[in-house]
Amino acid sequence: MKSTTDNEILILFRDPAQRSNAFNLLIKKYQERLYWHIRKIVISHEDSDDVMQNTFIKIWKGLSNFRYDAQLYTWMYRIATNEALSFLKEKQKKQLGYGGEVEEMLLKTLESDTYFDGDAAQKDLQRAILELPEKQRLVFNMKYFDELKYEEMSEILETSVGALKASYHHAVKKIESFIKLQEF
Repeated sequence: MKSTTDNEILILFRDPAQRSNAFNLLIKKYQERLYWHIRKIVISHEDSDDVMQNTFIKIWKGLSNFRYDAQLYTWMYRIATNEALSFLKEKQKKQLGYGGEVEEMLLKTLESDTYFDGDAAQKDLQRAILELPEKQRLVFNMKYFDELKYEEMSEILETSVGALKASYHHAVKKIESFIKLQEF
């Protein structure tokens, strides 16, 4: 079965009689990619589901105003990224007596995640990623796991390609150092 293009989905969405169908096609096409993108940010499966719902609600509300100055999926990734980061900030504020950093909170979530089925090396990689500052963590995940190009990440994160390359380089070096320390 042929996959529907983003442009075909947007054309369908403009027809009020086809709007729900178009949105279902959009969800079907991007749900898994957005889920894993969000999951790498918030770590928890349950939290990822909540953020996914909020993301698709914002996409639904904003799709009629979508401008073609970005690709549809980069626009949706930006919404998903912003929703995930906002969710983390809110979660950090709500946790009573929590005075630590978001990274500490995420590490605790990773350690207690019953859905994580990786081996020790994968867990070490995830721990190393969680040690990174937020921007480096986002850039590393988008480049390494999502295999996005720097130009696409630039649209999503609204920053320069040069800054993204530097962030990725620093992230890789920090992860390598972290992994080497774990080997001892």
